[in-house]
Amino acid sequence: MSKKVVLMMVSVLLSLILVACGGTAVAPEPAPTTPPEPEPVQEEAPAASSDGVRTFMVDTTQSQASYIVDEEFLADALEKLGINAGTTVVVGTTPDVTGEIQLDLAAAEPVQAAQFTVDMTGLATDQDRRDNWLGDNAIETSVFPQATFVMSSVSGLPGDITEGAELNFQLTGDLTVRDVTNSVTFDVTAVLNGDTIQGTATLPLNMTDFGITPPDFANTLTVADAFTIEIELVARAG
Repeated sequence: MSKKVVLMMVSVLLSLILVACGGTAVAPEPAPTTPPEPEPVQEEAPAASSDGVRTFMVDTTQSQASYIVDEEFLADALEKLGINAGTTVVVGTTPDVTGEIQLDLAAAEPVQAAQFTVDMTGLATDQDRRDNWLGDNAIETSVFPQATFVMSSVSGLPGDITEGAELNFQLTGDLTVRDVTNSVTFDVTAVLNGDTIQGTATLPLNMTDFGITPPDFANTLTVADAFTIEIELVARAG
């Protein structure tokens, strides 16, 4: 082997030794790790807001409550009362109605609350004798001057209430007359126009349901047990 070849082999061998002794091993880069996905945050349902509730107060100057009942005058009515025999429809009315309605048009049940009070001492028909007798004996307004209604539920309203459109629905609640409270359901027709609600509520009843004995005067007159309450309301937003 020539001297030149030997020197080249020695040079290569020295280079390899230097690399092995003096070089620094490069550690492999760690494989990238995927960060854990954050757990989904459960959003709390927003609390019901009362911002949309509007209170409408009964306008006593444009509201009234009435009872409607049949009276039958008998043979002696002409002599005793100056009234010919026959059947007549009697209407007793009072303007003394107070109360309020709470609406939230954005709620699933728009009518949030309703309550009314009727001062029965003001009930008047076309006969003072009748009014005085009913107040003193049947209704006993000196002891029980007020009738009250407090709503418990409403049914029959459409999903959307359109201003100016006539609504027909049922209003259920507790009616107290004298010292008796019964659950009743009014049939209601109403219209909402801006800040005003105008409507009529009717309810068929029996006097005996509230412990009232229908008047019956032998050979003079009888009064039917069945009668109707009719309330005409105008309520305005405060």
